[in-house]
Amino acid sequence: MVNSALVITLYINPITGNDNNTGSRLSPFKSLTRALKVTKIPTIIHLESGTYSAATGEVFPLIIPEGAIVVGKEASKGAEIVISGSGEYQSRSFGIQNITLLLLDNVNLLGVTVTNPSSKGTGIWIESAAPTLANNTLRDCGREGVFSTGTAKPAILDNIFVQNTASGLVMAGHSQGEVLRNVFERNRLGIALSDFAKPTIANNKLSENRTAIALSRNAQPILRQNLIAHSTQGGLLVNGNAIPDLGNIQDSADNIFRDNSEFDLYNATTKKLISVGNQLNPALVKGLCEFISADEVAVNTRLSEATTESSSQKLPAPVQLDAHWAEPFIQALVSMNLTHCFADGNYQPNKPMSRAQYASLVAIAFNPFPKISAPDFTDVPKDFWAYNAIQIAASGGFVGGFSDRTFRPDRHVQRLQVIVSLVNGLGLPLANNDVLEIYSDRHTIPDYARKAVATATQKKIIVNYPDSKLLAPSRLATCAEVAAMVYQALVAIGRTSAIKSVYVGLHSRT
Repeated sequence: MVNSALVITLYINPITGNDNNTGSRLSPFKSLTRALKVTKIPTIIHLESGTYSAATGEVFPLIIPEGAIVVGKEASKGAEIVISGSGEYQSRSFGIQNITLLLLDNVNLLGVTVTNPSSKGTGIWIESAAPTLANNTLRDCGREGVFSTGTAKPAILDNIFVQNTASGLVMAGHSQGEVLRNVFERNRLGIALSDFAKPTIANNKLSENRTAIALSRNAQPILRQNLIAHSTQGGLLVNGNAIPDLGNIQDSADNIFRDNSEFDLYNATTKKLISVGNQLNPALVKGLCEFISADEVAVNTRLSEATTESSSQKLPAPVQLDAHWAEPFIQALVSMNLTHCFADGNYQPNKPMSRAQYASLVAIAFNPFPKISAPDFTDVPKDFWAYNAIQIAASGGFVGGFSDRTFRPDRHVQRLQVIVSLVNGLGLPLANNDVLEIYSDRHTIPDYARKAVATATQKKIIVNYPDSKLLAPSRLATCAEVAAMVYQALVAIGRTSAIKSVYVGLHSRT
């Protein structure tokens, strides 16, 4: 068995620190620049309140090395911790740029404010890397808050982008990744996508921007459950050969366009866009667009189910997943008759899973023996579609409620919550933490969950797509990911046979 990789922790205080100090909690450095010179091994850097600028010894741009975790104050989105400055960076894709921070691979930037006062300044530059940005504020940058390019795959989660002169977020090149639950306010462009960018953009709030989302060239983002409102010009602008995914019959997009000035959707291309389940004002739609309402989706689903039921009473019909990576796991659950627990009978693999859906799935998959008395959650009435399943899952130790006696059935579950739930619910014996070394982002696992994650890893319950070594514990779990992990849990307790997949978590090495 191998030991965990060495990790050092450094502390920075721009007010009371000194760069001749040791960088400990009691003897902090003054500048982030000094901390970045100390070591190249994985490092956790704690930033205290204050302004980090040239006046306090910072030399820009600040290059955050691979695997580093920079932690400020996530609860306030970094309001008290301001990194402000600009320096030249030679981008492989765009030449010389003025940037504040460059994030290399597997960096975690948590709870800071970044601003670049230069007239053509970018706050954070990401080039062919896969960092995580969570609970930060990107504001008052001379150009954009974040620029992603090359083959970057960032996770941009729960941040605030406000009053950036050109754009809140730009994604170019072949950027992919996820843009989830962010707020974009009072930027010229909230989100600008170009080249071959293909991120998933979901559950964001875009308000009071000139244009909320602008697409050009060959951009193909997936847009789901975003609120796009009060734009001074318009909501979604589509140029060039861009084709946004605005939903399909199997996966309603559910974006809400509200109170935009000139247009909700402006399709300036020659190709017809298909909008499924989005709330738009038809009078504010320009260009070729076909609308399919949420009601039509429901009718089509019911007709499809009726046809399936009448044509075969023996086994559920296969789910049409178009070679989805999780197809073997989902079809296996379908064949075991474990997916009928959803209220609409429709398993949509790429959507985040709600707590009610998760409770329903584990209740029917594991039929747990009651360990405790399930509480009567104040927000789950007895006529709620998942009431019985939630009671079974709660009494079996798979799910719990909140201190105010609510269950919050519509809230989405995180990947870490699923992993901990399966280990606790099944009562699996806990494994040694050394197995966590296989994950490139292992330092983002909270202390309370490390044993559970290690156990799930050892039992091959964890499924990581698209990178088997990237755990992404705080990311919302999709229905596909939950299906795969529930199936692997069934394998772990001997209920079914294993499915070979390159995305199944690895065993510890010896």
